[in-house]
Amino acid sequence: MSAPLLEVRDLHVHLPGVGGARLHALRGIDLSVARGERLALIGESGSGKTLTALAIMGLLPDGATTTGHVALDGRDLLTLDEDAWCGLRGRRVAMVFQEPLTALNPLQRVLAQVMEPIRLHRLAADRSQARDRAMALLARVGLDDRQARAYPHQLSGGQRQRALIAMALAGEPDLLIADEPTTALDARLRVQVLDLLGELVAERGMGLLLISHDLALTARRVDRLQILYGGRVMEQGDAPTLLAQPRHPYTQALWAARPRLGAGRDQPLHPLKGNVPALTQLGEGCPFAPRCPLATARCVDQPPLFDGRIACWEVSP
Repeated sequence: MSAPLLEVRDLHVHLPGVGGARLHALRGIDLSVARGERLALIGESGSGKTLTALAIMGLLPDGATTTGHVALDGRDLLTLDEDAWCGLRGRRVAMVFQEPLTALNPLQRVLAQVMEPIRLHRLAADRSQARDRAMALLARVGLDDRQARAYPHQLSGGQRQRALIAMALAGEPDLLIADEPTTALDARLRVQVLDLLGELVAERGMGLLLISHDLALTARRVDRLQILYGGRVMEQGDAPTLLAQPRHPYTQALWAARPRLGAGRDQPLHPLKGNVPALTQLGEGCPFAPRCPLATARCVDQPPLFDGRIACWEVSP
């Protein structure tokens, strides 16, 4: 097999805490994305999904420290200075951020914002060519001329999300990271945006790292899944296999909590009990232990062993 486009091994991130304390936020994340592949990171808010993406993009907050290995086409990203990152972000790796109304510049028309990375990375000979490329991109994501010349506040939530996708694609990246791109959208638009991302990956041969809390919606639109919780990978596998037989108690709980189409009003939802632990509450054991029906004393005291599929003491290989 060819080398992966993105390779992350044993990624640890520590964040500054109160009184000089260091908070161990990511605890040995391993992942890879090949060209043309769609990988989804799934978990509740606070599980470490966005932090993983920010570490890959070199956008961690001041005071954060990172160890491990993060490489794009074999190039070590953790050693890059900001000048090197400026040439890489948008051109080789781009990110669709979670909230388009804050990610887009409210004072610029959408067309100008999509043109900016094209001109910055010198992908057009002149302004006219940059405009033509930007217009073609906006049309590809489903925005017409009138919407292209609008300001962000004049667009709907779905249209703003499409504008962000066009902006991320403008630099012709090899890897696209989409952070909760459907959070503020209704059910119909969520499906449309995820289907659009899948089409773009197939057309352009990019790798896609998709971040979501919605296992049911996302799983059928990606190739592989990784379930994150407490800064650790709880379970991973190809999407059809993992959906057919989720093994980790956390994955099972996420799947059981999904809304079911056609379910009657007398059929209750099954939400997860408890909350995702704060970073200050994470110990050395399994972070899911306080909410897990299978937890034993060993789960609380010892970090779970990862067998390549799941990280759990109590589930048989």
